[in-house]
Amino acid sequence: MGQKNNSINYIEFPLVDAAGTKKFYHQVFGWEFTDFGPEYVSFSGAGIDGGFNGADKVQVSSPGALIVLYADNLARKLKEIERAGGEITKAIFQFPGGERFHFLDPNGNELAVWSE
Repeated sequence: MGQKNNSINYIEFPLVDAAGTKKFYHQVFGWEFTDFGPEYVSFSGAGIDGGFNGADKVQVSSPGALIVLYADNLARKLKEIERAGGEITKAIFQFPGGERFHFLDPNGNELAVWSE
């Protein structure tokens, strides 16, 4: 109970590097983690719970679904991602409604961050 019908309930990303993934997302976004064996890590604190699944040992390929995160200060978040080892794939650009950039996490997953 408490789940909303037809809503996105959980997000799961491919996992290649569990330790690097946890360090990266905790350092940059403050997410918390729970390990479920050596090949699965769940996360919380992102507005929606999710996990990283390494059971298939499949390298991430692009393009895939694009998860877009929000940050109050876009330039500061970009620098935090770079310091944490993320790779910026699209520099900050404007779009109707704000600005955003794209980055790769330690597993090769592409995500974006936007701000108004």
